[in-house]
Amino acid sequence: MDGMAATTMMPVKADERTMFAPGRVDSVDMLRGLTVAMMLLVNDPGDWEHIFRQLDHAEWNGWTLTDLVFPTFLFLMGTAMVFSMNARMARGESRKTQAGHVALRSAKIFALNMAISLFPLLHWNSMRFYGVLTRIALCYLVAGLVLIATQRPAVVSAVAAALLLVYWVLLCRVPVPGAGVPGRDIPLLDTVMNLTAWIDRTVVAWTQHWLHTGALFKDTSDPEGLLSTLPAVASTLLGSLVGIAMSGFASGESGMEVRGRMHRVQAWLACAGVAGVGLGELWSVWLPVNKNLWTPSFVVLMAGWTSLLLAGCSWLVDGRPLPWPRWLRVVTWPWLVFGANAITAYVISEAAVNVMLAIRITDEDGDRHTLLELVYQNGFARWGSNEWTSLAFAVTFVVFCFMPLWWMWRKRIWLRV
Repeated sequence: MDGMAATTMMPVKADERTMFAPGRVDSVDMLRGLTVAMMLLVNDPGDWEHIFRQLDHAEWNGWTLTDLVFPTFLFLMGTAMVFSMNARMARGESRKTQAGHVALRSAKIFALNMAISLFPLLHWNSMRFYGVLTRIALCYLVAGLVLIATQRPAVVSAVAAALLLVYWVLLCRVPVPGAGVPGRDIPLLDTVMNLTAWIDRTVVAWTQHWLHTGALFKDTSDPEGLLSTLPAVASTLLGSLVGIAMSGFASGESGMEVRGRMHRVQAWLACAGVAGVGLGELWSVWLPVNKNLWTPSFVVLMAGWTSLLLAGCSWLVDGRPLPWPRWLRVVTWPWLVFGANAITAYVISEAAVNVMLAIRITDEDGDRHTLLELVYQNGFARWGSNEWTSLAFAVTFVVFCFMPLWWMWRKRIWLRV
């Protein structure tokens, strides 16, 4: 998790002899950077009515390239957590101290989600407790405590499998109050009457009654809801298995022994990826792939694809002696920049969008428009909106978010909780 969240804004400077943060694995930063850049791209189109199919989530069952983004981030978070915890253990920290550290970080990430939800208009009544950062906080907390207790691959795998199997039973066998048993009284994975959506509505009804606030991303459910966090924790734990396998790799490491070890891990990653994709597709015969519900088949399928992507990134960059050839620095540089301060990038994007939506300007006809709408209409869609103009706005926004991260990179500053 080091370098993946930024609430206290504590700078960490790199060794001046390298272009990397100390103790990082380049392939993890690179793929995480690609993932974050893709997250900003799909979250911020110019026109939600005009989006290329693969740049939008699947409406319900099935998946698109966009659906790969968040599970990949959680998977890589699990990978990075192992590196961070092992470093703390090497410094002599006790398990109790590490557990407190994990709990504190989780609380700060959740508080950051609340701050973004309120920024800049402070509308308390419509605050969303769920969200991307809330899910990250919960997954970090639960997976972190598991990894503090043990990093034995067999045990971590068993915990992840148990979470997926328990969630499968809850989703498909437990009656939904007021509706009945899925697959018998109501359709399996019904868009409204499913257990995860019912729990989300119940929780928000409670917060509205007692706290006078709370909202769901959709009218009847939330894709980052409470119950579906269970399989999301499994996504994080599956990523931690990769971190356990890659432990000891660091930026700038080279040598025949190190490269041999890396090649073995890369081969294992590729095989695990193929197995994950195959198992996820097979599981989808009985339980459809569904990002909204984070179904177990979705977890395994996305973990498989992420493993394949990470194997490719590791083959490309890990273990290469410094300095890298110019072509490789050019190809990887933007993603390493994004990956080194991943959550900082997300916070910048959310804050910028919230400000542009909050600022409203009245035109000559007396109609009020948000600043975001005016920028898009006048800068990108003057002759009509379509998928390409919407994508052009999204790409420009990603570049806008990249600039402060580039400055931080040049100063060799990585932000941690």
